[in-house]
Amino acid sequence: MSKIVVIGANHAGTAAVNTILDTAPDQHQVVVFDANSNISFLGCGMALWIGGQISGPEGLFYSSQKLLQQKGALVHMLTTVTKIDFDRKIVYAEGYDHARYEEPYEKLILATGSQPIIPDIPGKDLENVQLVKRYQDADEVIQKLHTDQIQKVAVIGAGYIGVELAEAFKRNGKEVVLIDCAPTCLSGYYDSDFTNLMSEVLEKNGVQLAFGESVTRIEGTNRVEKILTDQNEYDADMAVLAVGFRPNSKLGGERLERFRNGAYRVNRQQRTNLPDVYAIGDCATVYDNSTGDVNYIALASNAVRSGIVAAVNACGGQIETEGVQGSNGISIWGFNMVSTGLSLEKARRYGLDVCAADFEDYQKPRFMNHNEKVKIRIVYRRDNRVIVGAQMASRYDISMGIHLFSLAIQEKVTIDRLKLLDLFFLPHFNQPYNYITMAALNAE
Repeated sequence: MSKIVVIGANHAGTAAVNTILDTAPDQHQVVVFDANSNISFLGCGMALWIGGQISGPEGLFYSSQKLLQQKGALVHMLTTVTKIDFDRKIVYAEGYDHARYEEPYEKLILATGSQPIIPDIPGKDLENVQLVKRYQDADEVIQKLHTDQIQKVAVIGAGYIGVELAEAFKRNGKEVVLIDCAPTCLSGYYDSDFTNLMSEVLEKNGVQLAFGESVTRIEGTNRVEKILTDQNEYDADMAVLAVGFRPNSKLGGERLERFRNGAYRVNRQQRTNLPDVYAIGDCATVYDNSTGDVNYIALASNAVRSGIVAAVNACGGQIETEGVQGSNGISIWGFNMVSTGLSLEKARRYGLDVCAADFEDYQKPRFMNHNEKVKIRIVYRRDNRVIVGAQMASRYDISMGIHLFSLAIQEKVTIDRLKLLDLFFLPHFNQPYNYITMAALNAE
């Protein structure tokens, strides 16, 4: 029986452990180390919990130490891996109770995730400067929100987490300012035509927007009182840092090859440059089909798939990832945006010569009640007309539509093949001349 050691047991690690024990339970001994007190926490649901849109955090966990051990894994929680001897194939770890472990392995899977970026600004250590990544972080924020002490919240960073938290704090009846040095929100995923729509939704619901401003310091006596930017100052009782994440990859030392941001560089089998060492989830790279190159895209969906691939290969199989498109979505006060691949602006930053096919229309025929408009943009290369990205926005749930474009990018479908694609029609769902067909027909 071979031994597989997994370091980290959130989405990627849990997927790897489950795959190993579900497919070959009697052939591999699985030992897991995790520094946290819980596993499988769906951080994407934190804003729903903080905003009171779900009753509690219980449903945000889908696995546990107990469940993994019932399957046969040995799981050490609250245990920090301190060193890996890659030559002797030994993992060294220490538990919260000072217990020490020296665990030999035949295969090693690194699933150490990511860490929040903490900007080096004066005042970052004041009370009520918060991070929101782990269950414990969200729980602490909720406890503070339920006191009279917190009335004004500054969210620093207007990516997905920042925008979702701005909504959550407003749902708690707080005054909210959303600050970002970029000129708009969600700029990593959408073009300005779409981000402007989200900005309108935020402002309509009372969120103060401070885009194009850089935070220079956080002021207060012991606790947060004021946020200073290069242009303005804002009163605040709490400052939430949501400026992004970086891969947690320090265990690799100098032995493992890295991507430009420090992530472990892996091939399409999730293998690192060292034999028998795999890396998965937010600590590792992905193969990005939209660019045809290695990239870093930290998403739970990517983490799960990478965990499955690494587990099968660690068990002796031979599979490769199909690559990813970075498919994602957000819903704020009922306004939905989804995207996959490259935006027009990002594609041009990559040096690609691209065009955009745009269209806007109602989801259903005009005679239908409860109808909503949909805005779509399909991004494609000018030379070979292959689709490299798509964005959609509507108050209608158009989330399933983005899967079509994710597959199109993966399979290198051209914009022209969508023009006469067999898309069904029924008034309950869509129009005969639907926005996907019309966008493709309007392509250059």
